[in-house]
Amino acid sequence: MNARLTVATLATALLSGATFAADANADAAAGRATATATATATATAIFAGGCFWCTEADFEKLPGVLGAESGYIGGRVANPSYQQVSAGTTGHTEAVRVHYDPARVSYARLLEHFWRNVDPTVKDRQFCDIGSQYRSGIYVLDEAQRSAAEASRDALLASGRFARIHTEVVAATPFYLAEEYHQDYYKKNPLRYAFYRRGCGRDARLEQLWGAE
Repeated sequence: MNARLTVATLATALLSGATFAADANADAAAGRATATATATATATAIFAGGCFWCTEADFEKLPGVLGAESGYIGGRVANPSYQQVSAGTTGHTEAVRVHYDPARVSYARLLEHFWRNVDPTVKDRQFCDIGSQYRSGIYVLDEAQRSAAEASRDALLASGRFARIHTEVVAATPFYLAEEYHQDYYKKNPLRYAFYRRGCGRDARLEQLWGAE
């Protein structure tokens, strides 16, 4: 075999291998960049609007929302149970943690959707559910959210629609996931959910407050 041919062939093979490795590294880097972009494309917001079954269902119907989780926030006890929270002794309120794509829906739009799915005129209750564990609230995760939430509340007050708003806007405290049977309750138990929602008068009251908005 010609020595020069052997060297040339080996050099070509090494060059091809290097090119393949470079391409593989580039692909891996692109993959990491895509994964990072995907990870950063998800944002989080926390709201309380009374029964978390209903609040979760309302948010998951909004385009751009990736999912919502039912849980408890604003209390004094770590890892509270539903029984503890529903008794009204822990200081928590039923809430939902919303995961959304900010490229598809803004935090301002989430706030708008929130207001139109709660009754902000009442304190320590929502619809048929009474007690501080059903108070409405916006639980902000940073100063940008606080500024937006307070601005949306103040604009609603300035509109003259409501004389007073009892919905609290406060910094988020630890959010504790509710028990698994509460997650996506409206999907798991559609008949029971529909019966509860109708019986609680939620949609009838929202119609009174907001009309067709």
